Formats: sequence, C-alpha cells, structure tokens
Amino acid sequence: MTIWWSILGLAVTTALVRAAGPVVFGGRAAHPAFLRVVAMMAPALLAALVFTAVLTDGRHFEAGADTVGVLAGGVVLWRGHSVVLGVVVAVAVTAGLRAML
Repeated sequence: MTIWWSILGLAVTTALVRAAGPVVFGGRAAHPAFLRVVAMMAPALLAALVFTAVLTDGRHFEAGADTVGVLAGGVVLWRGHSVVLGVVVAVAVTAGLRAML
C-alpha cells in the first residue's frame, strides 16, 4: 500500500509544479537569465544520468567495456558524425571488448 501513497504523492507534486508556472508568471515573460538557467538544466541532467549509468554498477564506480563503448560513441559524435553512426560504434566497441574479456 505504501507504493500507492508514493504514486499519489508524486502525482500531486507534478500537478502542483505544472500549475505553478502560470500562477507565478501570470502571462508575463520570464527573465532572460532564468531562461538561460532552465535551458542548461536538461543537458546537465542528461550528463548526470549518463555518468551514473556508465560509470557505476549499482554501488561502486566501475569502468568496463560499456564505458569504453560510450566513450568511443561520444568521440564519433564529437567529431560531427551522425547519431546513428555514434550508436553503432558504441555498440560495436562494447561488444568487441566483451567478447575479448
């Protein structure tokens, strides 16, 4: 039953956060500095999620084949190639290293 209270609490919190925008701004435009900070939040959150997914095994930091694969895919993307090629390189490098280990 505790899980349902958690779900209900998250639903109410989500509704309150979504309603806060129109209430706080009331049709006015947000300050440009605030918009710049909000625009930087999504990439920072994505980087944190990728970091924790790639460099941890649940409890400890760990670098393995998947870490090297993501690094190789990131280099491909950094060099300006397509996302599809970056994913293919990441998968190939990860699979190759796992096959060797």
